[in-house]
Amino acid sequence: MFTGRLRSEIPTALRSLGGALMSAGARLTELDLSDNAFGPDGVKGIEQLLKSPSCHTLRELRLNNCGMGIGGGKILAEALMERHRQSSALGAPFKLRVFIAGRNRLENEGASALAKAFQLMGSLEEVHMPQNGINHAGVMALASAMRQNPELRVLNFNDNTFTKKGTLAMAQALRHLRNVQVINFGDCLVRSEGAIALSAVLREGLPILKELNLSFGEITEVAALVVAQAVMDKPHMEKVDLNGNCLGEEGCEALREAMENMDKGDMLTSLSDDEGEPDDEDEDEEDEDENNNDDDDAVDDLNEEIEEYGEIVKENGISRKEDSPAKSQSPAEVLSFLNCPSAEKLLQLGDMRTSIHEQFDASEPQKTADVLLKISSLYNEDLETKAAVLETIDAVLKKLLSGSTFQSYCFLSTLLVMMGLLKGEGKMKKVLLVPGQLLCLEHAVQQEYFPQHHASLLHIFLSKNSEALKSCSSARERLSSALEKKCHN
Repeated sequence: MFTGRLRSEIPTALRSLGGALMSAGARLTELDLSDNAFGPDGVKGIEQLLKSPSCHTLRELRLNNCGMGIGGGKILAEALMERHRQSSALGAPFKLRVFIAGRNRLENEGASALAKAFQLMGSLEEVHMPQNGINHAGVMALASAMRQNPELRVLNFNDNTFTKKGTLAMAQALRHLRNVQVINFGDCLVRSEGAIALSAVLREGLPILKELNLSFGEITEVAALVVAQAVMDKPHMEKVDLNGNCLGEEGCEALREAMENMDKGDMLTSLSDDEGEPDDEDEDEEDEDENNNDDDDAVDDLNEEIEEYGEIVKENGISRKEDSPAKSQSPAEVLSFLNCPSAEKLLQLGDMRTSIHEQFDASEPQKTADVLLKISSLYNEDLETKAAVLETIDAVLKKLLSGSTFQSYCFLSTLLVMMGLLKGEGKMKKVLLVPGQLLCLEHAVQQEYFPQHHASLLHIFLSKNSEALKSCSSARERLSSALEKKCHN
């Protein structure tokens, strides 16, 4: 409509359109101005219309590819909130159901402003915001808003940049939504850790999900197989799109085979655009590039990531900071052991070993995984030491795995990253694996507290050739055998 027009003409034209609708006493149910390049000024042109009684009955707002930008997103958000305030004052709150605003360069600020409006309305059933240059900060704001819209059926955030923080936040939001039928997180850099978190949500909820798009997300073979297992019990599932990821030729074949074995081969879309399995050199270069482009101080960034990650997990975990003992009240012997673990110190703890998990916040996956790996590294064939280590491991894991599937999957994916079996984001440190750590897991998976689907997840990762496991071949075989038995029980 506005191609070739002066910028100053656009708001005038739209005000005229809106004015005519208001004068006529129109009661709109749908407003579609998509594919008109009116920009931020154009949003000003429809601002009064959106605030007017003519839009009190509006159910669908379609503003796709309008070039609104950050400024336009903020104006639109304020107009929607004002419409809701006026409608609520009349006793009939504004109930927008469909919001479409793809390709608008909203970025974080525009998306965050709209998130406030979405949270206030709470009536959305479809949200389409692809290609808006939104990264994890904006995604987290949107995720918080999505939780307040229980009737959501369609979520389309294709071609934005989630990364781990955004995906975890969105996964957490999905745990509260029972009516979602379509999820499109394609080309969102969900990556393997994010895919595993979403798999936990698939296992716990989303009972009527029909379509899942995680294409072009840098997901590796093992994480894709975890996703495949998670959709196994979804009776309404029609389509799973994992194209354009990093599975490799063998990984694509393994995924097809896994889906066919579950009688769901027809729902898997083409894998013709697979990027191929990333080699270690590519991953190292990517990590280096990410670190070089990081604007924040490294230590502050890491602390922030751990804190945010912990907050996301805590919301549905069994452990909260207020429930955890203050560090000043922790026994000195336990603190000494956690700061510098040794077999001698562990034995000296006596009965305090089984309460080690009370001295740290179990809802912080990285800290918990670090403690678990340190304790299990003390495992040896001395009977007293072995018994003490396994007793402590049992106490820690029993508490960890008794929480939500989401919480325990977050912990397990963090553990896999630290063990070098899964590529993670950020600066999470990796440990040099020793046989004792795998032998402790062998013991743990045989216990009742260790869920079968968690064993299945570990088995998928352990079955892949990994440089990290080469020095522990015997222990790896024992753990693999235990996992296989657990999976087939």
